[in-house]
Amino acid sequence: MRRDLSEETLFGRKYVLREENPYCVKCYESLYSNTCEECKKPIGCNSRDLSYKDRHWHEGCFHCFQCQHSLVDKPFSTRDEQLLCTECYSNQYSSKCHECKKTIMPGSRKMEHKGNSWHETCFTCQRCQQPIGTKSFIPKDSSNYCVPCYEKQFAMQCVQCKKPITTGGVTYHEQPWHKDCFLCTGCKQQLSGQRFTSRDDFPYCLNCFCNLYAKKCASCTTPISGLGGSKYISFEERQWHNDCFNCKKCSVSLVGRGFLTERDDILCPECGKDV
Repeated sequence: MRRDLSEETLFGRKYVLREENPYCVKCYESLYSNTCEECKKPIGCNSRDLSYKDRHWHEGCFHCFQCQHSLVDKPFSTRDEQLLCTECYSNQYSSKCHECKKTIMPGSRKMEHKGNSWHETCFTCQRCQQPIGTKSFIPKDSSNYCVPCYEKQFAMQCVQCKKPITTGGVTYHEQPWHKDCFLCTGCKQQLSGQRFTSRDDFPYCLNCFCNLYAKKCASCTTPISGLGGSKYISFEERQWHNDCFNCKKCSVSLVGRGFLTERDDILCPECGKDV
């Protein structure tokens, strides 16, 4: 009479221990062997069980879904639960280098800019051909330049210090200046962002220009700039601010009116009757 499997002797036979309980190979495989994802057959005790994310394969079934090359002890990727060798995965799904058009392999460093990708060694300056890496760069006409090369090739040179103007700048007499270099000829203060004028092609702030070159008001003796549309009165080589052109005696404004002179004074017709 045939005995139950659990009662069969293991003496002289190969067996497997699980939780300190012995099993013959046949029982162990029927109870505990994993099923291969590829061939759907049990992975026996004598086979190498390769696992990835709770999935299992025979050693011979663990291969690339596309090229069928073995993935045992090799790097691999997955896509839609399919195993792919690094080369097949890269050819189908990885970015292509914008420069050399070759695949950028997974795990390798790549540079990205405006939707394009480069191998790190292919992302170079158009002028010096050195890798840009993580340094600052400036794109121009579909090419990329490191900052020093861009400045040498494209940036305007300041007429004062002869160095490149990389940001901002001022144009004066059709020549470029750094803001820090565009200074008043007199006081050396920056002129960028404020009103200024010139004399013999040299720029001056209004204060310096008035103090150095403007005529003085015959009444208050302060400079008359004549700049910005300000009006003044001129008579016999003397000048007055509009607000200062008043009768010496009654202080009425003489702008647009007749007047008389008495030595250095100006008088309205009424006050001039007594002269």
